[in-house]
Amino acid sequence: MSTTSVPTPAEPTATPEDRNWRLRHLPPILIAAAVMTAGAAVLGGVFAGGVGAYAAPLGVLVATASFLVSTLAIAWADRLDPKLVMPFGMGVYVAKLSVLGGLMLVVATTGWPGLKPLSVGIVAGVLAWTATQIWWIVTVHARGFRR
Repeated sequence: MSTTSVPTPAEPTATPEDRNWRLRHLPPILIAAAVMTAGAAVLGGVFAGGVGAYAAPLGVLVATASFLVSTLAIAWADRLDPKLVMPFGMGVYVAKLSVLGGLMLVVATTGWPGLKPLSVGIVAGVLAWTATQIWWIVTVHARGFRR
């Protein structure tokens, strides 16, 4: 019996320009979040008055901050060791949803009239981030893989 080992392909080395590949999508997403925040302020003011004018954009900012924290944590974990991406990503996800859920429960018990605009703003922020990230992956990021 032969005990020769099968050669494994060499690990691809990251070039300096590829070092921050996990963060390249942030500029267009943050621009979209800023536009959505401004739109939420206007629409919140129109549909819910003064409280909606600051609660709706606050919701967009909460969603944006949540995604941004996850993105930065995952990029940091990937830079340390790619095996850390899943545990760090899940840990940050559980932590931020626990904090957000707890805060929303506390706000809900106060009877604050801005709860609905805040909630709509959070949904709008999630949709803006997700749609922009999908656009970026399909148009910008995919160009690097087409031949």
